[in-house]
Amino acid sequence: MADYQMNPVLQKPPGYRDPNMSSPPPPPPPIQQQPMRKAVPMPASYRPKKKRRSCCRFCCCCICITLVLFIFLLLVGTAVFYLWFDPKLPTFSLASFRLDGFKLADDPDGASLSATAVARVEMKNPNSKLVFYYGNTAVDLSVGSGNDETGMGETTMNGFRQGPKNSTSVKVETTVKNQLVERGLAKRLAAKFQSKDLVINVVAKTKVGLGVGGIKIGMLAVNLRCGGVSLNKLDTDSPKCILNTLKWVTIQ
Repeated sequence: MADYQMNPVLQKPPGYRDPNMSSPPPPPPPIQQQPMRKAVPMPASYRPKKKRRSCCRFCCCCICITLVLFIFLLLVGTAVFYLWFDPKLPTFSLASFRLDGFKLADDPDGASLSATAVARVEMKNPNSKLVFYYGNTAVDLSVGSGNDETGMGETTMNGFRQGPKNSTSVKVETTVKNQLVERGLAKRLAAKFQSKDLVINVVAKTKVGLGVGGIKIGMLAVNLRCGGVSLNKLDTDSPKCILNTLKWVTIQ
């Protein structure tokens, strides 16, 4: 057999590029890092101020404690006042009511009414240590009920002081003269007056204050309404008056 001679493999020189091979993509350009900016210090006037939360909490705690302490002292003071003085409201009742010179005349222009109304109101102070002060009182007297109610005049009384365990009788007098009324109403009033079935009314507006140890405490506006009963019933009974204050508190 014939021997074949193998040729040695030539090595490629450095930097040799094979023309049959595609060239690789160029490498990406190096990333240039931007220089870091130095933080510019802000002026002191632009710097945000720290909230003083601890100071606010302390103030809120002080206010709450003061409020709770005030309410507690107020409750204790009220309890001591009630236990020591045992306060009671004054009582009012209509003791009497009369019509003097009651006259109904039939004139050409209509009927006219002339009369003098005299009412007596009994006021009692049931307290042994408290004093009541009454301001000037406007009193309005009337007769009849509903649509038949007819005014008998009004007057003003001076204020006064009512001591402990005191009972005071207040006389109120008003007069009407030739007051025009409707003829049908005049007939009804005359008939009820003769039968003593005529309803009488006393309405008063005043202010009441409380006195403790010579000290006057406030003046509260009150409305007093007495009557609503007939003259016949008033002869045997003294009806209590209704006390109204603060526009919604009614005491009888």
